[in-house]
Amino acid sequence: MSAAESLVEVRVPDMGNFKDVAVIDVLVKVGESIEPEAPLVTLETEKATMDVPSTAAGVIEKIHVAKGGKVSAGDLVATVRASERGAGAAAGSAQQAPGAAATPSPPPVPAPQQLVEPAPQAQAAAASTPAPAAAPAAAPAAASMPARGELPPINEPGFSRAHAGPSVRKFARELGVDLTRVTGSGFKGRITHEDVKTFVKGALASPGGAAGGGALPAVPAVDFAAFGPVEVQPLSRVQRISGPRLHASWVNIPHVTQFDEADITDLEALRAQLKDAAAAQGIKLTPLAFIVRACVKALQAFATFNASLDPSGANLVLKKYVHVGFAADTPNGLMVPVVRDADRKDVYEIARQLAELSEAARHGKLSGAQMQGGSFTISSLGGIGGTAFTPIINAPEVAILGVSRSAYKPVYRDGTFVPRLMLPLSLSYDHRVIDGAAAARFTTFLAKTLADPRSLVEAVP
Repeated sequence: MSAAESLVEVRVPDMGNFKDVAVIDVLVKVGESIEPEAPLVTLETEKATMDVPSTAAGVIEKIHVAKGGKVSAGDLVATVRASERGAGAAAGSAQQAPGAAATPSPPPVPAPQQLVEPAPQAQAAAASTPAPAAAPAAAPAAASMPARGELPPINEPGFSRAHAGPSVRKFARELGVDLTRVTGSGFKGRITHEDVKTFVKGALASPGGAAGGGALPAVPAVDFAAFGPVEVQPLSRVQRISGPRLHASWVNIPHVTQFDEADITDLEALRAQLKDAAAAQGIKLTPLAFIVRACVKALQAFATFNASLDPSGANLVLKKYVHVGFAADTPNGLMVPVVRDADRKDVYEIARQLAELSEAARHGKLSGAQMQGGSFTISSLGGIGGTAFTPIINAPEVAILGVSRSAYKPVYRDGTFVPRLMLPLSLSYDHRVIDGAAAARFTTFLAKTLADPRSLVEAVP
C-alpha cells in the first residue's frame, strides 16, 4: 500500500428501528474500482429495499457480507483501499466509524441443541419415570395456558426445520406455538414475531379459546382446477406483508365509515391558475397536495384524529406532530410513504414531497424511515374512479381518509341549480376513539376547508 492510499471501512448506516436486515444482493467484487456513493450491497427490510453506498473512491479490498446474510446498523460491509482523493471524501464517515463500531453486538446465538429442545425424548422419559427437577423450558409456558388443547401440539422435527430466527423460536416455545403451522410473511417466507402473534390470536379467537369469542367459519378449501384451467401466481412481497396487517386491523379495530362531499370547484379553478407557475419551478401541483394541506388543518382542529391508543387500550396518545401518509400505487402493490411535518410545509412543498416519495415508491427505493411514523393516512383513488369506498385504517392510526373521483353535480344554490365539482370523501375511523358526531364534524370542517382554496395556499408560519 502506497503512502497516498489508506483503508476505509464502510459500515451499515442507521436504519431506524430495523435490525438483522437481509442482504439480498452484493453489487461489487474484490478488486473493483468504485467512486463515492457507488452502491455496494442492497438490503431489504420488511418495508423497503435500500443500497449501502461507498463513502470513498478506491478499490474494493475486502467484502465482509454475503448475499443471504443479515446485518444491522454499524456492521462492517466492505473495506475500500482508498486513494488520497477517496480518503478525503471519506473523512466524515471515518470520524463516525468508532461510534458505529461501538454499536452493541447482538447476544450470542445459543447452540442448535439449545434452540431445539429434545422434547420427544423428554416426553418418552416422562412416560416411564418421574419428571426431572429441571423440566424443559417449554413446559412452564405450556402449563400456564388455560388449556393446551387450544393450540396444536408442537411437531418437533418440523419445528427444528422452520424458517425462523432464534428469538422467534424462543418466543414460539414460550407460547407453545408449533412453527410448522405458522405462515411466514418475512423475507423468503421467514416467520416473524408478528406471524406468531397472529397465529396465537387466531387460536384464542376460535370456539372454546381463552378469549371466549367465536371465530368466523373457515373458508372451505376448493380445488379450482376441477372446474377448468387455472394459473397460480404467488402474491408479491408487499401483498404478503400488508395482507396480514390489513386483516389484523380489520379484525381488531371497530371500523365505521363516514361519507361526505366537498365542493372543489373553486379549488380546481385556482389550481389551474397556479399549476403553470408551479411547473416552472419543477413542481406538479396535484389535487392531493391541496387535500393533504386541508387534512393538516382538520387534524390541528380535531386532535383525537391525530392520535393512537397505547398498547393497553386505556390511554390515548395525542401527537404533537403531523406526519401524513398517502397510499402510492406501485407495480409491487400499495405502499404508504409519509410526508413528515406536513404542518410545517406549504402546498408547494407538500406537492414536491408527494412527487419525490411517489417516484421512490414506484422504483422500490423507499427507505424504512420514509414509511414510518405516520399519524393519519390518505388513500386517493380519484385518478382511477369510483364514487365511495371503505378504506381500512392503517393501524395504529385511528382514522384514514378515502378520496374518490370528483364529478360535476347539480347543486341547489340561491333558488336555482348550478353545476359544481363535488369530491367524494370516505372517512373510516376507530369507533373506540372517535364517535359518529366527531367524524361528521371532521368531514364537515374538511369540506369547508377544501371549498376555501385560498386558505390552503397561504404561507405556513
